Amino acid sequence: MMEHVAYWTALVEEGKVVAFGPVADPSYPYGIGIIVAADLAAAEALRDADPAVRSPYGFRAEIAPMPALVTAAGRENADPA
Repeated sequence: MMEHVAYWTALVEEGKVVAFGPVADPSYPYGIGIIVAADLAAAEALRDADPAVRSPYGFRAEIAPMPALVTAAGRENADPA
């Protein structure tokens, strides 16, 4: 898990991740990361390089694209049209 956190922390510092962290869901432990990627393949590459996902312990990650992201800095649309 320390390698997993270090990996995602580095992605934040590189500007590839907006935020990440654990979710305090009492039914099942998991985390969420909001990444910035040019396309699905780029997002999959970040996921697939995650030390937790690559580990033999059965961790997995799902990708759910967001068509728009609203932050304090403004709004970013995946499709500007």
